[in-house]
Amino acid sequence: MPTLAERAETLRTTGLAPLLTTAQLMARYGVSNWTVNEWVKNGCPVEPTAFRGRRFDLEAVRTWMAERAQLAATA
Repeated sequence: MPTLAERAETLRTTGLAPLLTTAQLMARYGVSNWTVNEWVKNGCPVEPTAFRGRRFDLEAVRTWMAERAQLAATA
């Protein structure tokens, strides 16, 4: 099975990015499922899927986190 980096490279020419599962997002940021659930409750972007479960666009999550960090810094 290809790694996320390999999938991203394959999709780069199409302009698409692979979507992360909750487990992949947890591993990426070193957080628990509870933390990801809290992020979603607080507005973390979730991509719609045709099946049960959630998927996350890493760039959208990064943007969301940067916006939150900026708001926290100015508060």
